[in-house]
Amino acid sequence: MIAIGSDHGGFDLKQVVIKYFEEQGIEYKDYGCYDKNSCDYPIFGKAVAEAVAGGECEKGIVVCTTGIGISMVANKVPGVRCALCSESLSAKMTRLHNDANVLALGGAMVGANLALDIVETFLNTPFSEEEKHIRRVGMIQ
Repeated sequence: MIAIGSDHGGFDLKQVVIKYFEEQGIEYKDYGCYDKNSCDYPIFGKAVAEAVAGGECEKGIVVCTTGIGISMVANKVPGVRCALCSESLSAKMTRLHNDANVLALGGAMVGANLALDIVETFLNTPFSEEEKHIRRVGMIQ
């Protein structure tokens, strides 16, 4: 299951990703927000990160206007490795090398088509399991 959450600035893009999940039959849990009223991104970024760190969800996606603030929040939760990606190669490399378990997106930074390509890449790229990357991920923890 994929945890997903956003603030008002990421709401529209979150809805695009949710529609993609539903079309692809991907199980997800929406941690809010649930409309475009102004709200505080730390609430939703933390909820997604805790769901991933606690094992309730395998991976997470967080979205705010730029992706910056909500990625900072997610990375405060022990066990979370959140990467802010604005193109697909970064999404691929952060899975291969960093075993990132949360993806951050900027709702005002990437369009819907690019965002879906980033999401698909993030979800479908496995961790490399190379010894050097295992060692480095361990050092992050």
